[in-house]
Amino acid sequence: MPATSPRGRPRWSDVLTPAEWRVVEGVRHGMSNTLIASRQGVSVDAVKFHVSNALTKLGFVSRRQLRRWAGVRADSALKKQTREANVTEEHIGEIGQIGRSVKDITAAEPWYRDVLGLRHLYTFGKLAFFDCGGVRLFLEQGEHPSKSVIYFRVGDIQAAHARLSARGVAFTSAPHLIHRHDDGMEEWMAFFDDNEGRPLAIMAQVKP
Repeated sequence: MPATSPRGRPRWSDVLTPAEWRVVEGVRHGMSNTLIASRQGVSVDAVKFHVSNALTKLGFVSRRQLRRWAGVRADSALKKQTREANVTEEHIGEIGQIGRSVKDITAAEPWYRDVLGLRHLYTFGKLAFFDCGGVRLFLEQGEHPSKSVIYFRVGDIQAAHARLSARGVAFTSAPHLIHRHDDGMEEWMAFFDDNEGRPLAIMAQVKP
């Protein structure tokens, strides 16, 4: 008599399930449960459930610990990069992106594209990106204007995070996956404050 397969979902080999990872990345980006639910098209209760599961699995008791956790999902390009090469970035200097908030992304996108003449890269949801001579301009729709953020490009975001932390930089979030493009390219970021409490970030693009 043939053996029967166990019922239910197959066991996930990573420390977190894909759904938990998606929610954790939102938490590490500083998003509220309500915003995560809205962005991912799920209920707030579902987000709370995944946050609770992640905290339990990782042995954490607060979202603050989760924000500073530097875990990397097993199926990410960054995990593969870490396994295959030890890439180090000795200096931070190149600006990769500058962030700015806008009240209405549908009005801002054509203005920056058609009036200013900036090259539009892509838009998804309430986020729009433009090229400014090699530096990316990131616009995000929000109810209240926020501080501008300067994003410094690095080659190995985990190595840069470790090196800056050793120098006394207090990161508000560990390196986390922001977005995976259709071609598999991953966008990773980690946020910290300067000596006057103004936000800065390091960013890396990891090819599949």
